[in-house]
Amino acid sequence: MSKTKIGIIVGTNRKDSRTEEIASYYSKKIKEAGFETNFINLIDLPHDFAFSALYDNGGKNPEFQKIQAKIDECDKLVFVLPEYNGSYPGVLKTFVDGLRHPDSLAFKKVALVGVSSGVLGNAVGLGHFDDVLSYLNANVMGLRIKLGNINQHFVDGVFTNPIYQNFTEKQIKNFLEF
Repeated sequence: MSKTKIGIIVGTNRKDSRTEEIASYYSKKIKEAGFETNFINLIDLPHDFAFSALYDNGGKNPEFQKIQAKIDECDKLVFVLPEYNGSYPGVLKTFVDGLRHPDSLAFKKVALVGVSSGVLGNAVGLGHFDDVLSYLNANVMGLRIKLGNINQHFVDGVFTNPIYQNFTEKQIKNFLEF
């Protein structure tokens, strides 16, 4: 039996984001548990992917297809989503729309992590994105982590808030068994 591969998706294309730091933390912890990861950062999307991966050339953009292949290799996915205007980033929705339909996310096991500088930890955005994943037949784990006030509670790659540390460890453990 092949080893489970888990994709970690940075849900923004913002350079040097806190979301990327949290995604890197998840990737590190999952690797430490003995699993392989594919780190997928939306900053690596082709700049014209909204057109070339969705509409032009029959939806075939060679650079986007490399990212599609990384998704295809994964048995499970962790989406780390920042809060943008009370929801998740539009670039993430466009990314999902560009994936091969209908099977790219169908039946994949998914964990959701919300990140925000405000208090809610992108709770609303996680709900919005869960609706999209449900439509695409993804299997979303019930434990969704909401990391509010992230700038105060995550410093130099470490959670300074023990509650956040415990919740993320619990989510990762449960997800690896999911």
